Amino acid sequence: MKATFVKHLPCEACGSSDANALYEDGNQYCHKCETFIPSGGIGGNMKPNTIQRAPIQGVINNVFSDGDYLPLKERAITHETCKKFGVKVNQLSNKHIYPYFDQDKNHIGNKIREVATKKFMVEGDTKNATLFGQYLFAPKGKYITVTEGEIDALSIFQMHGSKWPVVSVKHGAGSAHKDCQNSLEYLNSFDNVILCFDNDSQGKKASDKVATLFEPHKCKIVELDYKDANEYLVAGQSQAFVNRWWNAIPYTPAGIKNLKDLGEDLYKDDFCETVAYPWVGMNEKLYGMRTGELITFTSGAGMGKSSILRELMHFIMNHTTDKIGVLALEESIRNTAFNIMSVEADARLYIKEIRDTFSREQLRGWEEKTIGTGRFFAFDHFGSISNDEILNRIRFMAKALDCKWIFLDHLSILVSGQEDMGDERRNIDILMTKLRSLVEETQVGLLLVSHLRRATGDRGHEDGREVSLSHLRGSQSIAHLSDSVIALERNQQEEDERLANTTTIRVLKNRYTGDTGIATYLHYNRDTGRMSEVSNPFEVDEGEDNTPFQIEE
Repeated sequence: MKATFVKHLPCEACGSSDANALYEDGNQYCHKCETFIPSGGIGGNMKPNTIQRAPIQGVINNVFSDGDYLPLKERAITHETCKKFGVKVNQLSNKHIYPYFDQDKNHIGNKIREVATKKFMVEGDTKNATLFGQYLFAPKGKYITVTEGEIDALSIFQMHGSKWPVVSVKHGAGSAHKDCQNSLEYLNSFDNVILCFDNDSQGKKASDKVATLFEPHKCKIVELDYKDANEYLVAGQSQAFVNRWWNAIPYTPAGIKNLKDLGEDLYKDDFCETVAYPWVGMNEKLYGMRTGELITFTSGAGMGKSSILRELMHFIMNHTTDKIGVLALEESIRNTAFNIMSVEADARLYIKEIRDTFSREQLRGWEEKTIGTGRFFAFDHFGSISNDEILNRIRFMAKALDCKWIFLDHLSILVSGQEDMGDERRNIDILMTKLRSLVEETQVGLLLVSHLRRATGDRGHEDGREVSLSHLRGSQSIAHLSDSVIALERNQQEEDERLANTTTIRVLKNRYTGDTGIATYLHYNRDTGRMSEVSNPFEVDEGEDNTPFQIEE
């Protein structure tokens, strides 16, 4: 029976002088901003007229709607299921309230469904919320199901006897890919991800798009006869749905084609982003670097690998709009930041004594131009690092953060921590195979650093010994699975300081053009920390003065 109206009151939520109605049972309802205050207050023990304001900006109503835990009878959803997910019913306004939470499990928003009109509105902040229901289920389980809407999430959870985690995207098929991308690390922690979107063209398209976020064989898609999961529940066909769920088909991309059917597709170039190297000689050999390639840099200790990586990061930053991922396993992310800033500053800011010679204003300026762009993401690692952890972080950078270029420095430190897993050669084989597959899956450009094995004989790589593919540490899989292998050679013991600071760049493998050999020479300036391309300083022509060598602009 509908409660009797008593009188009009001011509304503390919207400021109206008389739109708030007081009813005989003590409940209040504002007909202007649609705020409902139960007789016991919003918190249950609050006095009437006391409003709990949401501690966020951008709310449509200054308070969140409230209601009671009731079954959604027209949807066959039980009281217990609604209470599990925090779904409430406002009987006065005939609305369903679906709560949304942030990463810290704070209630920051609601989706409100008007039952009569079937329209939705939003209270608070759902933009920064996680998937519907995500806050209920801890990561790392056997199964998780992702649905297109809240009702379907409730339905599947109920039909499975409240056994397996179920979550929903926030705004239907159109937001599915973005919502799952934002929660990728959470979803990827489960062994199996089951997609159960609506049985229509939008739902099927969304399923295929979301499935590409995950590694092969991880994601499965439920094929429905009814329109959605809730229709099975309403029709009393829960067991039929459960059977469909268990028979979900692993997602597979497009299949194999007979080459004669390629037609005009034969002449369509596959898209890959190409970025030139900062140095002419390397571009003449390699025609730049491309996404979808694994490029390995190798040398003995102290040959300038880190300096070259810094130059490449800075060059990509200045010549593209791409995001860049960095996994520097021998340094902190703070040091990584100073390394990137150093190239912009023409100064070795990663050395504290040099950094302290500049003002904070100068440092802030270089910060703003580099890491301040928001395009660099670094892995903040702690202690030992497993191979799977690194692979997951690379996948996350590529899929969730849209990084197109990822730097991994270095391969050897990953393998060195795996002594209990067998011999080093086998571990490198396994890791390189996984890295190669990950590059193919994500189509990132992966720039990898690998060390050389200790040279035999009197002359080592630190003395300028020429590098060959056979010198790669541990396994020939590094050479086989890389698209390019680029070696750095430098004689650190050379008496001539200019020659001692000049690195020979030798291309050992070049899958793209096949052109190998010496590409160029880079001179390291100890004052600026920069590497500049120079003409060959080791050529001596009789009768000519070879004292200065020219740095090419």
